Amino acid sequence: MPMTDHQLLTVAEMTAADAAAVAAGVPVDLLMQRAGTAVATAIRARWTPRPVLVLCGPGNNGGDGYETASELARHGWTVRVAASGDLSRLRGAAAAAAGRFAGPVVRMDAAALDGAELVVDALYGAGLTRPLGAAERDMLRRAAERAPIVAVDLPSGLAGDTGTVLGHAPTAALTVTFHRKKPAHVLEPGRSLCGEVVVADIGLAPPVRGPGSLFENHPDLWRPAFPRPSTVAHKGDRGRLVLVSGPMHATGACRLAARAGLRIGAGLVTVASPPDALAVNAAQLTAIMLKPFLNEEELQQMAEQVDAVVIGPAAGVTEETRLNVLACCRTGAAMVVDADALTIFRDDPDELFSALDRDDVLTPHPGEFERIFPGLLRTSPSRIVAARSAAATAGCIVLLKGPDTVIAGPDGRAAVNTNATSWLATAGSGDVLAGTIAGLIAQGMDSFEAACAGVWVHAETGRRFGPGLIAEDLPDRFPEVLRDLLVGGEAGA
Repeated sequence: MPMTDHQLLTVAEMTAADAAAVAAGVPVDLLMQRAGTAVATAIRARWTPRPVLVLCGPGNNGGDGYETASELARHGWTVRVAASGDLSRLRGAAAAAAGRFAGPVVRMDAAALDGAELVVDALYGAGLTRPLGAAERDMLRRAAERAPIVAVDLPSGLAGDTGTVLGHAPTAALTVTFHRKKPAHVLEPGRSLCGEVVVADIGLAPPVRGPGSLFENHPDLWRPAFPRPSTVAHKGDRGRLVLVSGPMHATGACRLAARAGLRIGAGLVTVASPPDALAVNAAQLTAIMLKPFLNEEELQQMAEQVDAVVIGPAAGVTEETRLNVLACCRTGAAMVVDADALTIFRDDPDELFSALDRDDVLTPHPGEFERIFPGLLRTSPSRIVAARSAAATAGCIVLLKGPDTVIAGPDGRAAVNTNATSWLATAGSGDVLAGTIAGLIAQGMDSFEAACAGVWVHAETGRRFGPGLIAEDLPDRFPEVLRDLLVGGEAGA
């Protein structure tokens, strides 16, 4: 049965879940049989009967493969197993599973692929820590040229905790994993290599949620907290948001963010503009208000009257931007700090971190992340680890943007977004995201949940729009996604 919980487990946590089940009296053989049945069921739901080759490794992942082969054969499929290594070296439940398979077992070489129309990769699972052997790599490459691949747990060659490729890993059409997804199922390049992912219930106890829990970002995690105006609400009840404009020649980014904040539901949205940019901003704004400020003291006074502030989009990497950021940090408003407002602190990131509160949000892309957390992304085993470490260092929410955006809180909470589309790789998309998050915070949403929700809505809107998307399209397409989130529909189903 597919799982609907969105918590992600590391390899160690999954190993502990297996061990706990065994300690509670569930035999390993039974868990393996359930895994094999789940893989076979997923295959049978997607393909008609055809010749199948199951590649079985020397450990428990191989045991799952033998059980898959037995289950498919029981339903009349033509199945062969190609074994990696000597069958006599199998131990425990894997040896028992191999003994239950009554079909042919052949050597793992090119000839084994003859006639195969589907290949099951059960060589290695999420716990692999070394590159595949030459024979295994060659077999998987040849298999990918001949037939669709179904991966058991993960495509062999992927590191379960990082999603990185250990030399080589095949691209699967379908991956069937058990109990919960692992980081490799959601982090690139692992996510793309997994194809469709099915999470099967094999009877393990649900994982405990704690401050350091990791999740796949999904509306189920934050939909109950998503802002909904009451029947008696007025605009002042729906949150006040200020966005700081750049100079006259660089005002568009702020207006994109402002429109996103207004569309996502903030009741009163104001662009704070330097005097030289007033005319160009005034010519472009309607429902969004416009107020001038001469210096950081006037901006601080403005920020003291609102719930959230966005600063950074096209603000300029200048001393004025540094002073404006610090001035806004001295208020009670939650900050979304983006783009130039991050880069200006590259020589002294601690100055920024010391001014931030726990409800503030930093939204760097990898280049900006490197500027304020130098070396962290490069030396961390995964983007999740890097984002969590950055959030602990900065003392606030850190959103590491990318195709697998990671949202991390200083308390250890983290989520990985998986509904992004390459059509979002367009100028101004990040500015819209900053305004979206700030608009949700202004309406009273917890900053971590607002960051998760903002990323998901932004990505879902881009996914639905598709080819031809430009940043200006995003806010005006929010209502369709919001309608599904708040009223019901396909979003997040």
